[in-house]
Amino acid sequence: MLEEADTIELERPQDQLIRRLCATLSGYLDQNQINDCIRAYEFGAAAHAGQFRKSGEAYICHPVAVAISLAEMRMDASGIMAAILHDVIEDTPVSKKELAKEFSVEVAELVDGVTKLTKIDSKSHAEAQAENVRKMFLAMGKDLRVIMVKLADRLHNMQTLGVMTPEKKRRIARETLDIYAPIANRLGMNNIRHKLEALSFEAMYPLRYAVLNSAVKKARGNRRKIVDIIESAIKNRLEQAGLRGDVSGREKNLYSIYQKMLHKKISLSAVFDVYAFRIFCDEVDTCYRILGVIHNLYKPIPGRFKDYIALPKAKGYQSLHTILIGPYGVPIEIQIRTHDMHRMAESGIAAHWLYKSDDDKTEKFQARANEWLRDLLEIQKSAGDSLEFIDNLKVDLFPQEVFVFTPKGGIVKLPRGATIIDFAYTVHTDIGNACVSARIDKQLVPLQTKLENGMTVEVITALWARPNPLWLNYVITAKARSSIRNYLKHFKQQEAINLGRRLLEKELQVMHLHLESISETRIKALLKIVAKQSLDELLEDIGLGNKMPFLIAKQLTQDDINANIKLNDSDHIKKAPLVIKGTEGMVVTLAKCCRPIPGDSIIGFFNPGKGIVVHHHECRNNNEVRKKNTSWLDVEWDQNAVGEFPADLRIEILNQRGSLATIASTISELNSNIENVTVVDQDDRVCVDLITLTVKDRVHLAKIMRRLKELSIVLKITRVKA
Repeated sequence: MLEEADTIELERPQDQLIRRLCATLSGYLDQNQINDCIRAYEFGAAAHAGQFRKSGEAYICHPVAVAISLAEMRMDASGIMAAILHDVIEDTPVSKKELAKEFSVEVAELVDGVTKLTKIDSKSHAEAQAENVRKMFLAMGKDLRVIMVKLADRLHNMQTLGVMTPEKKRRIARETLDIYAPIANRLGMNNIRHKLEALSFEAMYPLRYAVLNSAVKKARGNRRKIVDIIESAIKNRLEQAGLRGDVSGREKNLYSIYQKMLHKKISLSAVFDVYAFRIFCDEVDTCYRILGVIHNLYKPIPGRFKDYIALPKAKGYQSLHTILIGPYGVPIEIQIRTHDMHRMAESGIAAHWLYKSDDDKTEKFQARANEWLRDLLEIQKSAGDSLEFIDNLKVDLFPQEVFVFTPKGGIVKLPRGATIIDFAYTVHTDIGNACVSARIDKQLVPLQTKLENGMTVEVITALWARPNPLWLNYVITAKARSSIRNYLKHFKQQEAINLGRRLLEKELQVMHLHLESISETRIKALLKIVAKQSLDELLEDIGLGNKMPFLIAKQLTQDDINANIKLNDSDHIKKAPLVIKGTEGMVVTLAKCCRPIPGDSIIGFFNPGKGIVVHHHECRNNNEVRKKNTSWLDVEWDQNAVGEFPADLRIEILNQRGSLATIASTISELNSNIENVTVVDQDDRVCVDLITLTVKDRVHLAKIMRRLKELSIVLKITRVKA
């Protein structure tokens, strides 16, 4: 009876799995390392004791199955141990510290990287998942094995979805298609990607999957004859040319067939009429020679050849792709690559463990993967929240590349549809922040120009330039989007602090004081009264117009800091005006009603929450603003104010052909740009136009007006100040 009980005990699913794992590990690990993995299994089994999956099997079966997947990729011992233990921190009382003590810090860090954040206070499931993915990427930045474990974990979860409710199946499948399959693709792990896509497709659309699967099986028999004819023709031609290459027909996976049918709106027969083949050889040079032989055998379709050997994809994928017209007029899709390229294409970063070769190809692949992760980590630092990071990540996971050149001949890879701004941020964040225009193939073009393959792009920058919020409408790379958002978010805050400091200093100067001379104790006491955490927070409030600088200065300098004082405009002492340089950005706004420019007499009004709005002294709206008891201050232009400022001109011209073109060319000759033209009034003889143009200052505007008055077609010209 005892022997029978022992036999039953040995046949538990977890025992079968651990034996299978050990058998796989014995192929490439030494016995001590295998013993460490068995110890991890025993520890994990004890920690998960009493826990069961929805299918009814012991929970430990899941981590061991994950470890088997990784063992088949020849993952190292620490990675296997982390896979076996990947759920202990999340689902058992075991802590990261205990894992580090029992095994190693390396194993504990890997497990922690895969562990979900179970205690985060999230508003929704979407936010929780977004935070989990964000944390995983942080861990990936330290160690790529984290994503290997996570992908193997997701693969086994997808393989055992059967017991879940249909709704939960669809949610998990959607998440897999949105995040995990693209990550596997981006890291070149095509085997895992195709499995994840097929399982997700089946879980999301079981009926579509069943119908398509059945149709493909039926069609496969009819195709066999044509596949054999093409395969033997290719082999014969390669032999005649004295070239060695392995030829195999390539099966399209169901999900890619479904995607083609969906997006191209074509039937299964149209997708299945394309016959796909792969040719493998030993040398890169042989790939190109085979290409020449194949193009002599069947006629290539123009524009359908891609050289991913000379210009690899972002994930490191290398191959020659060509589409030909074969026998009976059927299209033939052919991929030509070396055996090494094929291994890298199928396994991606896993090739680092799978193939321990003497060359440095896997190291280069690892470097490329790490470079991508570094970019993502830079993006996540500036992302406002986890959902924003996920949005940026999705943009980055679905690239179709274009290749453009820098002026020095360097190649820059960008997603299709990328603009000059995307290019600028790809080169360097500072170049993106300061770009004003660009040249493509030595021709000036707008910043929103979309890039095409082979263009040479030169970005023109300026010290005074800064990102425009409108750029977010047409940039498509995650790095550009997050950099612009980050700059705008911090730029307004910093500008408000700088302006607040200038306003407060101006008030203190009247009292013959400086902010630096005020004691820290006094500043802390004031911060307590106004309920602010720091001086910068108070200065930001002053810059945004939420607090009056005069009142804050009085509170800082009075003897009793706790006294409540109430002052009005009559308490103001005569003092020097605030100097406007024209580069203050978002916290100093030039009013659109009167469009003040350097050289004008100006006045400033506090607009709570937005800062200072600057008006022309003669603006009709000034009286309205004053009536509302808005706080105002004297301001004046800096003598060295820089930038381009809009101004409005009302022009009465003869209504004849070419009049407006003459006006426009005259304005352009004087280094000004027309932003807008509005026809105010028009009859057979006279046309009245309102033109908004950019000028450097009052002198520049006067020159333009003088030159326009000299034109015979101009009857009257005035500047609009309200």
